[in-house]
Amino acid sequence: MSADPTRPSALDARHVLEIPIVVLPHGLGLPLPAAATVASAGLDLRAALEAPVTLVPRGRALIPTGISIAIPDGYEGQVRPRSGLAVKHGVTVLNAPGTIDADFRGEVRVLLVNHGDEPFTVERGERIAQLVISRFYKISWSVATDLDRTERGAGGYGSTGRQ
Repeated sequence: MSADPTRPSALDARHVLEIPIVVLPHGLGLPLPAAATVASAGLDLRAALEAPVTLVPRGRALIPTGISIAIPDGYEGQVRPRSGLAVKHGVTVLNAPGTIDADFRGEVRVLLVNHGDEPFTVERGERIAQLVISRFYKISWSVATDLDRTERGAGGYGSTGRQ
């Protein structure tokens, strides 16, 4: 089977964005954020805890990752939940996706919430969330008196039906 020439390889330099990262003292010894597979969009963020943190049902905690990053202007970091934690334990990122702005230089921290029925303990080094770096556009508003017509129009929540 030959590779698809229209699909960039995981090592294609045209699709690599170099981002400076500082490992903070409590993050030493943990792996840097990394993708689990070559085609993964998200980089796993790990808990840089000195001691385990237990989330009681409906409890939340701000978990340090032990890193600071410098995202280039025109990009943002999106902190997203890990599907395995969500499906197995009901643990997710409360403000998903959390946004890391390009001018933020503090520690990346993850706001976890336990929607499950059992306490969940976060351990040092555990993969707790995913980081996706995305390009975005700056917005310049163009004030109008009306918008172009579409089939959906002003139909909101549920307006397209269940099927």
